Amino acid sequence: MEQSFGKSDFIVIKALEDGVKVIGLTRGTDTRFHHSEKLDKGEVMIAQFTEHTSAVKIRGKALLQTTHGTMESDRHGEEQ
Repeated sequence: MEQSFGKSDFIVIKALEDGVKVIGLTRGTDTRFHHSEKLDKGEVMIAQFTEHTSAVKIRGKALLQTTHGTMESDRHGEEQ
């Protein structure tokens, strides 16, 4: 049975500092890194979940917009 991925299965990532890392993780029995991007402050990336991408990991301070709402990530190691 073929799995379908809707057009709304994406996130918008806006870097709030230089060096934000966006890492795509694979689908399947073994989760692995399959793609990474580095964004500088103000850069925007739209990432879509596909048959190959099941998760996205964000490192650094960024604004994230999804169908579930808007949130902000913190810098690695920063406490709230």
